[in-house]
Amino acid sequence: MVKHSIFEQMEHGSLGQKFNFEAVFEQIKWNQDGLVPAITQDQTSKEVLMMAWVNRDALIETLQTKQVCYWSRSRKCLWRKGESSGHRQYLTDARLDCDGDCLLFLVDQTGPACHTLRPTCFYLGLNTDQVTILTQPVI
Repeated sequence: MVKHSIFEQMEHGSLGQKFNFEAVFEQIKWNQDGLVPAITQDQTSKEVLMMAWVNRDALIETLQTKQVCYWSRSRKCLWRKGESSGHRQYLTDARLDCDGDCLLFLVDQTGPACHTLRPTCFYLGLNTDQVTILTQPVI
C-alpha cells in the first residue's frame, strides 16, 4: 500500500474535513534555513501588502497571539510586525497552499505595511522599458 503525504490526502479531502495540525505542520516544506514564505494580504481589500519569511516559532506565535510575527533574515531574530513602528498586523485568517510551501496571512493592517510608509510593499510597477512608482508614502 502506497502511503500518501498529508498534502496528497488533503487534495482529495472534502469540504470541512479536518486534519491534525501537528501532522501537517511537520510536513510543511521549510527551506534549508527553516523558513517558508508568507504572503500578507489585507483581509478587507484583498490587496497584497507584503511578503516575508516565517520560521516554526514565528508561525506558532502568529497563530497563538493573532499578531503577525515573521523571521528577520537580516537581524536573524523574530520580527513582530509593528513593534517599532506601531503599524501592526492582526491575523484574521492563516492559510497554507496546496503543497505546503507557502503561507497566506489575511490581516487587519494598522498604518502602512511597508517600511517606506506606503500602504503596500508592492508599489513598483514593472514594464519592459521602465519601473514606475505607483503609490506615495502615507504621512
